[in-house]
Amino acid sequence: QVQLVESGGGLVQPGGSLRLSCAASGNIFSGNVMRWYRQAPGKQRELVATITSGGNTNYADSVKGRFTISRDNGKNTVYLQMNSLKPEDTAVYYCKLQQPLRDYWGQGTQVTVSS
Repeated sequence: QVQLVESGGGLVQPGGSLRLSCAASGNIFSGNVMRWYRQAPGKQRELVATITSGGNTNYADSVKGRFTISRDNGKNTVYLQMNSLKPEDTAVYYCKLQQPLRDYWGQGTQVTVSS
């Protein structure tokens, strides 16, 4: 019914930037909330950023001032612009679409920050 496809991950040096994309398709409720999570090896999954259908945003303290979440409602796509990347940002990043009755997850994309 709903499918989320992520892209944009990769290897980047400390201080560099990446832009993640998550494109949703299917029957999507216009009033949905989209979130980005990340999970590093051996660590608990962490909520990184949230954006509502109206454009309201929220961020984890660890990424405030460095990451920006945005969305294009016409394309049903959410983005995560990541600047000033640090090694501790290394993780698999997942997008999530929250809709009534069920949440949908992307497949995950690896972000590695290393020299």
